[in-house]
Amino acid sequence: MILASECDVANVVICAPANVKELFETPEWFSIGNFTFYRASALMFLAAFIVIAALYFGLRRRRLVPSKFETAIESIVEFVRDGVGRDVIGPEGGKYVPYLLALFTFLLVGNLFEIAPFIGFPINSRMAIPAFLALVTYVIFVFVGFKKNGFNYLFETAWPRHVPIGLRWLVGLIELVSVFLLRPFTLAVRLFANMVAGHLMLTLLLGSGIIFIASVDEVGLRALIGVPWFVLGLGIYLFEIVVAVLQAYIFTLLSAVYIESSINFEH
Repeated sequence: MILASECDVANVVICAPANVKELFETPEWFSIGNFTFYRASALMFLAAFIVIAALYFGLRRRRLVPSKFETAIESIVEFVRDGVGRDVIGPEGGKYVPYLLALFTFLLVGNLFEIAPFIGFPINSRMAIPAFLALVTYVIFVFVGFKKNGFNYLFETAWPRHVPIGLRWLVGLIELVSVFLLRPFTLAVRLFANMVAGHLMLTLLLGSGIIFIASVDEVGLRALIGVPWFVLGLGIYLFEIVVAVLQAYIFTLLSAVYIESSINFEH
């Protein structure tokens, strides 16, 4: 949360910065040579490192009695492999499990940064990351569609023969727009919007609650309004844990659904 450097808390309820552009600026964290790392980019590399380290140390040794950490990692792998890859895509789902596993774990860690101490920032609240991941999924399912079905993938989408001929042009137009334009867009926006909404609610409720409580000497009893705000923020904090996991799952599940629709196009 960014506050004005000078603010009369006794007379002003909300203190705003003199330049509102400050609310949208991303501060630099550190630089290495000519490369400057901002908060989102640095946390993106951190999330990738955490995922690689967790999978490596969790799967490098298959012991008869695994540790709790190894059990948790194996459970995540089995969940993505069986619950998403095989159940959604089918027999060919195994070859897409590495991508789906990397996708799910990266999104999960990146989302959980929102409630991580000393971080409090979900990297997927920056549109560039969900958009890039949605684009990767788009390239995969379109490539698979043409590889499996040839140009019939495009023709059947634009002119679906199972639809009455009078409606075929309309349904075909809707399918073309949906498959080749809306899928990657909605996939990215769904994740982005949910993470931004949660981040804003936590920032406003917890931050404002702390500010009001801390200013009790200046504003008197009016500072008590910060107590219910802070309590509500704690409730949202717990709820965002569920949202973080759910959004990672939904993004991965829809990616698998889109890949399956390209593999089994005729169905």
